[in-house]
Amino acid sequence: MRQYFIFFIFGILLTTSSCRTDFYTVASSGNLKFSKDTVYLDTIFKNIGSATYQLKVYNKSKDDISIPTIQLKNGLNSKYRMTVDGMSGNNGKIFKDVTLLAKDSLYIFIETTADITDANPTDFLYTDQIQFDSGANLQEVALVTLIQDAVFLYPKINSDGTKEKIQIDGKSFDGFYLDENDPINGNELLFTNKKPYVIYGFAGVPVDKTVTFQAGTRIFFHANSGLYVDNKASLQINGTISTTDKLENEIIFEGDRLESLYANIPGQWNSVILANGSKNHSINHLTLKNAITGLNIKSPDNATIQIKNTQIYNCAEYGILAKNANINGENIVINYAGLSSLSCIYGGNYVFTHCTFNNNWQNTSHFAVNLSNILVGANPETNPLTQATFNNCIIYGSSTNEFNLNKSTNAEFVYQLNNCLLKFSNSTTNPDYQFKTDAVHYNQIILNENPKFFNVSQNKFNIDNASAAFAKGNQIYVIPIDIIGKNRTSHPDLGAYQSAAFTK
Repeated sequence: MRQYFIFFIFGILLTTSSCRTDFYTVASSGNLKFSKDTVYLDTIFKNIGSATYQLKVYNKSKDDISIPTIQLKNGLNSKYRMTVDGMSGNNGKIFKDVTLLAKDSLYIFIETTADITDANPTDFLYTDQIQFDSGANLQEVALVTLIQDAVFLYPKINSDGTKEKIQIDGKSFDGFYLDENDPINGNELLFTNKKPYVIYGFAGVPVDKTVTFQAGTRIFFHANSGLYVDNKASLQINGTISTTDKLENEIIFEGDRLESLYANIPGQWNSVILANGSKNHSINHLTLKNAITGLNIKSPDNATIQIKNTQIYNCAEYGILAKNANINGENIVINYAGLSSLSCIYGGNYVFTHCTFNNNWQNTSHFAVNLSNILVGANPETNPLTQATFNNCIIYGSSTNEFNLNKSTNAEFVYQLNNCLLKFSNSTTNPDYQFKTDAVHYNQIILNENPKFFNVSQNKFNIDNASAAFAKGNQIYVIPIDIIGKNRTSHPDLGAYQSAAFTK
């Protein structure tokens, strides 16, 4: 009985203490501590909401305190909004009598949505302060974000509230066709470097039209958005060599979340799709990142697609997915793809020279390069792979085997690797992968040696003279200038970069 009585008394004490709501507090004395004195919200586009940022507030005293006000200095007119320990306050702007227990802390989460007109016209910064208390006890934490102006391209809203659609492979997507005589944006088929562009939905290039991207153009795609080049339409990406780390002459395609948190997250937007029957494509000095599939090339006409000096990173599925295409690729770098960095399926004709196809995706079921003359489906089809030639290339990554052949004897399957560094388990007895003895398909293969890239996690695939790829190229196939404009010597290196001493 005594034991039950003790439990009974303990239960009463626990119940009464857990229901206590009448904490005795003293007024804040202006001695709060903060996890930072300035909260920098990364760059945003005008009228696009930011990510959420965190500020932690500490009460180091022995007393439970009450903070009379936590508010934004600009009050209800502020473009920032907050939650304080899960409370939204007055529109996220003003909070009254906030309790903070002794030796405890609270979280403040901050977001913003602002227009370019809200920012300082000289530096495009929008600022405010979070104010704690007032008068002699006033403490402030600064808020700063950079707002970037842009050209926004998006589908029209129909009278019934639905969005304009575009048809891709028989499926309907939110999208629109670019108009060379748009009354607001002018010629939407010519993209310049005057302002960045933000695209919502699929931007389509109409039949028989050409879309051109000038050097230095920046394109930001919203979630599920992309570029669609229709039948008989053409894509011209005309970037040039940059002389600084700002890549001022590079053309960049990426998602529209500018916060550093999103810098390397795959799958933020859809793809650049070159439709069946599209033509006369040329891609030079393009950096494309964080898509589902970077370049999705769907059986264009027989004209060769030129892809040069191009970098593709962090794609959820493929860097380049080519279906029965005709591609000449030079100085291409691809890394981090969920399925394959380069996948050439259903045949086609391909020549890749001085390219670096790497794949350090986190699983081990990926490939750096996949070649196939098969179209997988309920009823698989075959189509001739008339040529797949790799000259002075690196095919590497984190998996045991980074090179895959998926071939059917029902169609031609022609491939050859010349002077390439290749990652592949050398224990296989499969006759298709006899890299040292099969002179028809493999010449001067460096097998499973480390290219010693500068920094794979940062997509920096420069090499120096310690690399296994150093001076192993064949002069017959040399491309005289590498991806960043450096001259290749009479003993060229493998891959897209000519070797140089590493610098920070």
